[in-house]
Order: sequence, then C-alpha cells, then structure tokens
Amino acid sequence: MIPVRPTSPPDRQSAAPPDDAVTPLTESAARSHVAGVCFKIGPPRLVGVEVESFVHDDRCPTRPVPPEQLHAALDALPLGGPDGTSLPSGARLTLEPGGQVELSSSPAEGLTTCVADTRRDLAALRAAFAARGLRLTGTGTDPLARPRPMVLDHPRYRAMERFFDSAGPWGRIMMTGTASLQVCLDAGAEGGPQAIARRWRLAHRLGPVLVAAFANSPLLDGRPTGHRSTRQTVWSRMDPTRTLAPGPDHGDPREAWARYVLDAELLCVRRDDGRPWTAPAGLTFRAWLRGGGEQPPTLADLDYHRTTLFPPVRPQGHLELRMIDAQPGDGWVVPTALATALLDDPLAGDAALAALEPLEAAADGPRAPRSDVWRRAATLATSDPELRRATLACFAAADAALGRLPGAEPLRAALAAFAERYPARGRCPADDQLDALRSGTRRTLPEEAAP
Repeated sequence: MIPVRPTSPPDRQSAAPPDDAVTPLTESAARSHVAGVCFKIGPPRLVGVEVESFVHDDRCPTRPVPPEQLHAALDALPLGGPDGTSLPSGARLTLEPGGQVELSSSPAEGLTTCVADTRRDLAALRAAFAARGLRLTGTGTDPLARPRPMVLDHPRYRAMERFFDSAGPWGRIMMTGTASLQVCLDAGAEGGPQAIARRWRLAHRLGPVLVAAFANSPLLDGRPTGHRSTRQTVWSRMDPTRTLAPGPDHGDPREAWARYVLDAELLCVRRDDGRPWTAPAGLTFRAWLRGGGEQPPTLADLDYHRTTLFPPVRPQGHLELRMIDAQPGDGWVVPTALATALLDDPLAGDAALAALEPLEAAADGPRAPRSDVWRRAATLATSDPELRRATLACFAAADAALGRLPGAEPLRAALAAFAERYPARGRCPADDQLDALRSGTRRTLPEEAAP
C-alpha cells in the first residue's frame, strides 16, 4: 500500500536511518527483534479497523477508474492532522495496487469510540468521492467483469507481480481484485485472562466463523465462483510461506512467529540503485541471514520483510485479523464489534473458545486457511451446520459482552439484527448477491445499504 500524500517517498521515510537499521543482523538477534516488536505487552484497551473499498465510476461501473481521476478525488479530500495526511477523526488513507482505497482508523480507546470515529471519517471519504462521481464499493472481490490494471508503479509491486505470477493467477487477483476488513486489537498481557497466548489462540480459532458469517465475495469477473468468500479462497492458494498461519506455538506465539518470519521466502529486496527489487527465487530470510543474498540483511530489511507477510492473523505489535471480506455500507461495524467483544471480554472469550473447539483442525493437518474448516467457511459459509452452530454461539457470547459494555446498546442491536438476518438462516452477505443474480434483479454493483 502507498500512503496518500506521503511526506517523503515510500520506503524511504528517514534520510538517515539509525545505526542498527543498517548493521548486519545475526540470526539470534533477528529472532529476538521479531518476538519483541510484534507483540506489545499490556492490558487490552485499543481498537482499530482498516476498511478497504473498490472504487467504481457511478456512470460507467464496468470501466476502470483512471489513476488520474482516483488521485484527483484523493487530492480533494480535506486531510488534516500534524502532517496533513489524516481525515477528521485521525484515519489515514492508502492505495492498494489495483486502486482500492484503504481507510485505517487511529487506535481508539475502546470499541464505541472506534466505531464513532471511523463512521465520521468514512462519511467524509464517501462524500468526497461521490462529489466526483465515484463510489466506494464494499465487497470482498470486484464483482464486475472489467479490466483490473495495476495503478501503482512502485518497485515493491513490480516485484510482487513477478513473484506471484510464477505460481498462477492468484497473486495478481489478490493485488487488484480483492478487498478486506481488518480488525486490529491489542496483543495482550503476559498472563491472566488476557494473556497473549490465549488471545492468539482465540483469534485463530475464531477465523472460520469470521470468514463464514461475513463472506461477501461470491462473484469474480461478473460470474459466480462457487465460493461464498472467493477472496479467502484466493488467499489460500497463494505462497504458503507467507499466507498460512504459523505452525504450533507450544504456548509461546512469539517464538512461533519469529520462526515463521525467518522461514518465509523473500518477496522483494529493496535496492536504491534503480535495479528491480526482485528477490532470488526460493530464498528465505533465514537463508539470507546465513549468507544466501547479495549482501548481509539489516534490521531495516527484516522489518520490511515483515510487511510482505499475510497470514490470517498478523502480529504488528497488535493483532491484525485479516480474514474478513469487505462489507457493504456500514456493514464493517458488526464484525468489528463481534471480534472485539469476544477477544476483550474474558467471559465471552471463554464461551467462544468452548463453542469453537469442535472446529479445531487436527494438529498434523493443513494449517489455516488450507484446513478443512477454513475451506468450508469460504465455500459454504453458515449453510454448513457445524459452522452455523459455532457462529450463533459466538454471536450470543458477544451479545452478552456488549450488554456489559457501557454505551454499546446500538452495537448490540446491530449484532442481533445481523445474526437474525444471516447466520440464524444459514446465510451470509454473499447470498444476497447470488439471489439478486439468479432473479435477474442484480444491479451493476451490489447493494450498499448496511443490513
């Protein structure tokens, strides 16, 4: 992603990096660094959300939005803040390779504040785009049969294209044809009911329910794919060293994540001399540390490598839940409330873990998102009886948690309405798109009204 109105060129935010950013690394120092910076310790209190949207031209939705029109709309936004790059409540904007716009909220003190702030910023963003005849569409894959060119010319994305193209179409579809909702929550404390290991385990076990309940990508290139969450299916078919969940953590997710980072293949290698950022084929970061690259890697290289990893739950200091399809309108509110309530309320978390236990994959089976339950979640969603039972139990636990949270009654009502409309009936938002397609009443774009 590329920041809107960056104050300096991407990937070169500091003209004089600190000494440890350019000093060659040892393997043990790399492990220690990753384990330390990716899990910030403390009682959970902050909530954030990242909302991705496709941009369509209201007058001709099936044509690509020219980059100059997209940039003109972004340049017209009333951005403020200390560096002039944030929306009224502090959210920041970035562009994805296919022109998708991502709004990243500021970390908020609690769920209700996060929802209120993000609503304000999204309203400002939508109004600015609507004034230029552009529409932000919330769906996990672009449903229209239209060209999907790369709108960002950056060495990172040129290297990504080359890396992913060697293994089929999935990487290019991901880059230009998918959009997600990402919920960001604190990593947790050292021990007790909010221990890091417990929250890490719950976030992963909750993944299939979040995929199934909010599946919203049944179409690609204008046609049904046979999957309720085509976006999740696309991710599951990409490079496993960077898209699968980490292996068993044996009680310490920090060590498991450090191993994962070092064993992932390099997607790109930054170079300042104008050469392509293409990485040597099959080279992992661990092999680079052991002398496999052109020159020894630095701490800055390690930190950049971490930004090219895309597992279902990514530790970024906080936990970033990445498995949810983009939602229509303000539909992002319900998955945000569900995930936050279950992870931040210990009683609700215990109830969710008990409900999710039957979905747990065999320890020696494929890891998420290639395990059987994740595949069923992406294909069948809550029409799968086992997933429907677990989903309804998680909604009930979250409802109880929101009942204990001051000021959360509107969120509780939205959660209940969604549960009744979708999982209680074995449905998900993708079914609305499929019903409209079958009946011949589907508009060019999916309906954007929130449920």
